[in-house]
Amino acid sequence: MEAIKSTLKYVPTTCPYCGVGCTLNLVVNDGKLVGVEPYKRSPINEGKLCPKGATCWEAVQHPDRLTHPLIKKGDKFEKATWDEAIDLITKKFTEISDKNGARALGFQTSCRTVNEDCYALQKWARVAFQTNNVDNCARICHGPSVAGLSLSFGSGAATNPFEDVLNSDLIVMWGSNAVEAHPLAARRVMQAKKKGTPIIVVDPRYSATARLADTWVRFTPSTHIALANNMMYYIIREGLEDKEFIKERTKGFDDLKMMAEKYADATRIHGVPQETVKDIALQYAKAKNAVIIYCLGITELTTGTDNVRSMGNLALLTGNVGRPGVGVNPLRGQNNVQGACDMGAYPNVYSGYQKCEDAANRARMEKAWGVKDGSLPDWYGSTLTEQINDCGDVIKAMYILGLNPVVTYPDSNHVKRSLGKLDFLVIQDIYWTESCQYADVVLPGTCFAEKDGTFTSGERRVNRVRKAVDGPGESKYDWEIIGMLAKKMGLKGFDWTSAKEVWDDMRACTPSMFGVTYEKMEKPESVHWPCPTEEHPGTPILHCGKFSAADGKGTMFGLEYRPPAEVADAEYPYTMMTGRLIFHYHSRTQTDRCEDLHREVPESYVQINTEDAKELGIRQHEKIKITSRRGETITTARVTDDVAPKVLYMTMHFNEGVNNLTNTALDPMSKMPELKHCAVKVEKVA
Repeated sequence: MEAIKSTLKYVPTTCPYCGVGCTLNLVVNDGKLVGVEPYKRSPINEGKLCPKGATCWEAVQHPDRLTHPLIKKGDKFEKATWDEAIDLITKKFTEISDKNGARALGFQTSCRTVNEDCYALQKWARVAFQTNNVDNCARICHGPSVAGLSLSFGSGAATNPFEDVLNSDLIVMWGSNAVEAHPLAARRVMQAKKKGTPIIVVDPRYSATARLADTWVRFTPSTHIALANNMMYYIIREGLEDKEFIKERTKGFDDLKMMAEKYADATRIHGVPQETVKDIALQYAKAKNAVIIYCLGITELTTGTDNVRSMGNLALLTGNVGRPGVGVNPLRGQNNVQGACDMGAYPNVYSGYQKCEDAANRARMEKAWGVKDGSLPDWYGSTLTEQINDCGDVIKAMYILGLNPVVTYPDSNHVKRSLGKLDFLVIQDIYWTESCQYADVVLPGTCFAEKDGTFTSGERRVNRVRKAVDGPGESKYDWEIIGMLAKKMGLKGFDWTSAKEVWDDMRACTPSMFGVTYEKMEKPESVHWPCPTEEHPGTPILHCGKFSAADGKGTMFGLEYRPPAEVADAEYPYTMMTGRLIFHYHSRTQTDRCEDLHREVPESYVQINTEDAKELGIRQHEKIKITSRRGETITTARVTDDVAPKVLYMTMHFNEGVNNLTNTALDPMSKMPELKHCAVKVEKVA
């Protein structure tokens, strides 16, 4: 009897969802994805996966995938050849740039695609059009982390790896619902809890993560700075600041102390009883090794950068930086939100955070990229949010890679109006999204399972992404599409033939990542940047001995509390908060095409307090209309005491959902919009 030859193979790769960076095996049979199996060698997730990771393969071969370039002709999109699409894009972008200048073009890249794609797009924008109008969607999640941690510590990234919480004596989780948003990072916290490590969760909502806490602190939404200052008042009053650390390794203590004294009793602002504030402050200060973990509850506000600096203040005041079990660690919302920034897809830096304003950096990049001396601009480019605001005015054309702004950006109606004002819009994606109807050209890229490359997780660990199957139809690697555009324009330095070649192009001009080679990333533990040489082992823990700032010192800041841009009033008496859900991801482009995940939560809902529901005559699962100054949405009520009276909570994953309501007001430093806080009113739908 003839033996049957098996074509089954396992391909180890990195999960395409949140920023934890879990490794998994894609199971391939006869060239098709058929499932996911554990990859137990990973030190990140040890073979465990969340519901999203376990089903990530289902969306890859969905019939909704884009398979051919599409060009809008009149009101309809028609299939086009790659030559037709490339010719049109280069012609239009060149014409608009020649007529209106380098500031007339906007480039936005996803935090969900590989590093190599992000590097390719920003290089093309800068080399072809001499513009710094390049940004990524970290702007609307962790832009304040990059800005705030850079100001406090000299580097805008997490200080310690996830597993290091097992070395902590106290874990503070502030504005983070990791159990739902970052389940395998939360697993490490659960392991620490099992060891007896106490956990403090600071969150206005009784979330799934708050249920883990030994101490849950409910505070008034968006009053982080007042609460942190109040805590630091007690730490200093009791003499528990780390005096030696402050003297040897920091600056700014006197300003911080003066500010903290003004918040000796700030309960009127943050709503937390003083005995609770004092208790958690002294717990944090007395712990031998205390770590702060935070997420978008801290960043997505007009005070986002100052909120992050407040976390830095607490750590510097108590000496909780630069060794195992301590630090300040943002949990990154998307799989490559760290990497997109690392790659220079940002309006003021090249890869590795080399500042564009520095003449030496520009000269070095001009030499590396083979462009004319003095051709790269020194100005701070337009951010993602500013580009949307300037559509049809300063910004005439835009290139969007892997983003769905109509669903995920604040004030969806404003976004739709803005995109409609552009002279020319290109969207490069794997599915037809809600934003594609505003495009002139739609290009089919490839997803994580169809390409080689890298993602950089929230702990600065650069993880390999490996191709398991071919992309559908005529889809192409995203960096390959950028190379085709550059080649059409006659540019040199874009003739890559593999993702590895793109990566090597990047690391050749990026000192902090030069030593992160594909060969070193073959190990299950991979490499943490900074890694300056090929012999260097990488850097799991930052700021050991000295900080990354030029003078080697961490900086404390005296930060005044500022209220949100829009607070509840008589006309709009409720405060709306937003967040994530364990079963969905971002705009559900992928997760809603997974049958099990869709079935779990097929439509949006809002959490409303029991007292408010009773007052309004709203029952469980009834439809209600929520209105802000920008728009309205109809959704389903979930009546619960998880939210406080006059506070509502919605997830951000749904079209015609909470971002119909959210505010575009910006953090002046990081240009972060206030996605976490807006004023709304509620009506029962007849």
